[in-house]
Amino acid sequence: MALIVVIVVCACAVFTEWLAPFDPVAIALSDTFSPPSAAHWMGTDQLGRDILSRAMYGARISLAIALVVVTFAGVLGTLLGVIAGYVGRAVDAVIMRLTDLQLAFPAVILALVLAGVIGVNMTNLVVVLTLANWARFARVIRGEVLSLKTREFVLLARLSGAGPWWVMRRHIVPNIAGTFVVLVTLDIGSVIILEATLSFLGLGVQPPMASWGSMIAEGRGQLSNAWWVCVMPGAVLIATVLGTNLLGDVLREKLNPVLPETW
Repeated sequence: MALIVVIVVCACAVFTEWLAPFDPVAIALSDTFSPPSAAHWMGTDQLGRDILSRAMYGARISLAIALVVVTFAGVLGTLLGVIAGYVGRAVDAVIMRLTDLQLAFPAVILALVLAGVIGVNMTNLVVVLTLANWARFARVIRGEVLSLKTREFVLLARLSGAGPWWVMRRHIVPNIAGTFVVLVTLDIGSVIILEATLSFLGLGVQPPMASWGSMIAEGRGQLSNAWWVCVMPGAVLIATVLGTNLLGDVLREKLNPVLPETW
């Protein structure tokens, strides 16, 4: 079921131009606050815009941002985690103190501060979310590397004269690929929620571009008379995050069956 949800959301994001029934920014004041019906499956908002079409375009933006951020944060965090775990000593201490410093701040607070300092646009949003998510990869990957570097095949490679970069590239990185995939899958939901939070607060995706967070913000004052304006994009957000998290749990069990339950 989680895979079906993820596939449906991804299909809506990729094929939005063909699947969206209306223009997401087209204003139709005659259809203001129309409830869900055969013409508008999720109803319309305060400007008569079709919520289903806007949710589909919001899926494209949210998933695109999440994939880019998770890729950058995953590569950066994995690189630092591998170096810290394998090299050790002062390098490990410096990288882990930076990781502790980043993890000491809640991701939302850190993203709000960075967004307020460097400004609001799509590029800065990706930078902010990347800086708020790399430490999780670094911490988990470092633990994996600490375990791997004491294994026999790594010790034999070092005894045969292999250098540290060759050992990391040939023996360490391939053996943490499963952990990396699981982390990426689990982190997508977190990035989507963080992006929606920033958009809800006005520091993320800017109008007229559709975003689930901004759509929820626009409808929060209409819950008494037009509940669908807020509830529908919120339901899409919940379903997407729940689907990605459940899919990540399945991948964790398949790829890393011996990981502790608290991971």
